Order: sequence, then C-alpha cells, then structure tokens
Amino acid sequence: MLIPQARGTLSERVFPQLTGGLEDTASAGLGRGGDADSRDDAAVTLWALQELHYRGFDDVDDALEWHPAVHALRWELEADLEARLRERHADLVPRPEDHTAEGLAERLFAMVEADDGPSLARHVETTATRDEVEELLRHRSVYHLKEADPTTWVVPRLEATVKAALMEVQLDEYGGGDPARLHHHLFARGLAASGLSADYGATVDEASAAVLEQNAALSMLGLHRRLRGAALGHLAAVEASSSGPSRRMARGLQRLGFAPEMVEYYTEHVEADAAHEQLAVRAICGALVEREPHLAGDVLLGAAICLDLEARTATDLLARWDRAA
Repeated sequence: MLIPQARGTLSERVFPQLTGGLEDTASAGLGRGGDADSRDDAAVTLWALQELHYRGFDDVDDALEWHPAVHALRWELEADLEARLRERHADLVPRPEDHTAEGLAERLFAMVEADDGPSLARHVETTATRDEVEELLRHRSVYHLKEADPTTWVVPRLEATVKAALMEVQLDEYGGGDPARLHHHLFARGLAASGLSADYGATVDEASAAVLEQNAALSMLGLHRRLRGAALGHLAAVEASSSGPSRRMARGLQRLGFAPEMVEYYTEHVEADAAHEQLAVRAICGALVEREPHLAGDVLLGAAICLDLEARTATDLLARWDRAA
C-alpha cells in the first residue's frame, strides 16, 4: 500500500515528508492540526499517521512510526477529533446505577435499542442498486480488511477477567486459529469473488471523510490506554447492534446476485455477533466497570461514538445516492 492521495493543505505538506524520510529528526516539522483546510484533509492525514501502527506504507520508512514529529501531529489531530466527539455527546452522563455491571448493561442495550439512525443495511436489503452496494463494500473494506485489529490494542491494558472475556471475542474474530476463517480474510475473499479489489488499503482514496473519521476514531480509542473504556464501549455497541443488519446485508447481497463468499461474510456475523452481544456488554464492559467504576462514562461514550459515526456514514452515503433508509 502506498501513501494515499493528499486532499488539502495539511496532507499536501505531510505526505511528501513521510515518503521523503524525515531525515532530520531534530528539526523536522509536519505542521499543526489546525493547518488542515477541510474535514477531508484532516481525516486522511490522521488516518495515514495512524496506519503507521498497522501495516504501514511501502513508500514510507517503518522507522517513522515512532518519529516525534509524527506523534506530535497525530496527537493534535486526535485531540481535535476526540474533543468534537465528546462535545456531541456532552449530555451523556452516567447514572449511579451505570457504575454496576447490571446497570451498565441495561443502559447500553437501551442506547442501541433507541438508536434511530439511517440504516445502510435496510437500504441494501430492499432498494439499493448493485453499483451502490459495490461502493458501500469498497468503503467498508477500509475497516473490514483489518477487522478487530484496533480493539486488540486494548488487550494488554486490562486485568485478567476482562482480558480473558475480550480474548474470547477476539479469538472468534481471528478465526479460532484458522487463517482461512479470520473475519478480515472472509471479507477479502468475498470482495475478490465479487470482482472487487481485496488489496489492503486499496480503496482509501475513495473513502469519504465520514468513513475515514469512523476508522480514525476506532484506532484512537484502541491506541490510547486512557480510552480503554470507550474502546470497549464501542465494541459492545457493535456487537449489540450488528446481528440484524448483517442479516439484512446478506439478504440484499443475495437479492442482487453477489457471490456466495460475500454473502457468507455477513451470515457468519449474524451468528457470531449474536453470540458476542452478551459477552461484550456484560462480561467485558460490565466486568470492567465493576473493577474500575470511574470508566462507566467512557464506556457509554464509546458506545455513543459507535452509533453516531455509523449514522453519519450512512447519512453521507445515502445523500450521495439521493436515497433515504
């Protein structure tokens, strides 16, 4: 994978410096987060800086992963993203009962149940065209080709009980030890069988700012130990809200004649996410707040971020297609 295309003033400055090597570590400066001249510009820059912690880029020296200028800029961009997300959910205040496992579980399930954001899965199931679904799959591939990896950053930040429960979920995500059953491998296989690129990062230049921010937020939650509660809240919201949409996606893909391998990815998640729902909400998030009650607010924040950013991505794509769902 090569560094993505620049989308504005900040990325136009940063990306050539990354590919050039930033040889002078004492004086090199990549700019400030405020130098971005658009949401697209900030989103693609942050995504690229975070990607250095995953598989990196063929045209960027791996040594730059820990370059101080890279971290200074990433810190600014993440701080801005976190501030915007917290501001949008400033009214999400934990109740006294949310500091208990049962109270928190009740609140998380209620949040998912009350979510009334637009549904891409419903659109795919009923009225989407094949071109629209192919575009959606290309956008989804930015995450699904590294599926579960951002949450894995959280594992060493947890005590034994929560860690063991999280690893039970992650083991399923990683195919139970079978490389052919890794969820991101299943998605790649489905893309290839559907005539779409299965190359990691191949569609980043097409991804909208909403998609990039959705991915950047998840990476940010996983990479910061202090945000471990939010990372697990995000996981809980995903697992509690995705079984039904996965079923709708599978039906829509069948309706449009997509390859069985692509349908299989979603049918796998109908069962897997239903099984993970209680585990993520109760055994992971519930156990976390029983041990660290002060993290209840962050768990709720992470769940709200998950639902909010998915709704924003759906709104963005449906508006592009001039549809409603």
